[in-house]
Amino acid sequence: MGTLETTELQRRPLVGRARLAGWPLVGLAIVLTVWQVIVSTGLLSALVLPPPLDVAREFVGRVVDPEFWGHARITVYETLAGYLLGAGTGFVIAVFSGLSAPFRKMVYPYMVALQVTPRIALAPIFVAWLGFGPAPKIVTAAVICFFVVFINTLAGLEGVDRNAAEMFRSLGATRVQTLGKLELPGALPVTFAGFKTAMTLALVGAIVAEFISSQQGLGLLMQRYAFQLETALVFATLLILMLLGLALFGLMELADRSIVFWRHDGRMSKRSERKRAAAAKQGLVADHQ
Repeated sequence: MGTLETTELQRRPLVGRARLAGWPLVGLAIVLTVWQVIVSTGLLSALVLPPPLDVAREFVGRVVDPEFWGHARITVYETLAGYLLGAGTGFVIAVFSGLSAPFRKMVYPYMVALQVTPRIALAPIFVAWLGFGPAPKIVTAAVICFFVVFINTLAGLEGVDRNAAEMFRSLGATRVQTLGKLELPGALPVTFAGFKTAMTLALVGAIVAEFISSQQGLGLLMQRYAFQLETALVFATLLILMLLGLALFGLMELADRSIVFWRHDGRMSKRSERKRAAAAKQGLVADHQ
């Protein structure tokens, strides 16, 4: 295979990635255009849907405002604390459920009952119990993100290869050894999917709890802006919350790639195999020509 063919094969993945990155930008341009048309033609009042440029202006204003970031720090603290509490509790209960069938039968109905309960409705109760500080927001975030970690971890533990588990038992491994060396590593990919989802749910829980009762936080600011009919500020704050959620999700994605590295290494190996197969195919075509 010649140098030109090799260069072409190396260039194709870059072109493919550039095309994939371009489609979200195209979608964003369409949304902004339709948005501006709706506002410019008067289909919706600026009090209901502010112009995109107004939102961008307020976005920049919030980014450079130190007081705004003071509120943001409170929300991030409540989110992370609630996440650690909820995800940690869900993981531990799932592990004990995997270790003990009687324990699983005892707690599982209550875990499901908590999940089907409108947990947002619990926030006022937490405020009555814990006051107006960060504590009720942290507990609300924890309750909202708890179940997804619990159910994903339990599903991962139950989905481990039974033949491998039988082999561990035949070699004399204890229940704890089987859990630590086979089941938990095997469950990590599914567990981390729950961890990533739980992070975004914790942010939602913290914001909703701030709507109900708060003295600081981005949820309080959004509520204040809405009462003052500062719709552009509401949209700007919402955009910052979206970026914050993406950043937190990205951190969990990095942790996933670092800890569950074998899954991503396997994907890279499959990509390499496909590239080698494509290169071999091109070489055969070139030889026939």
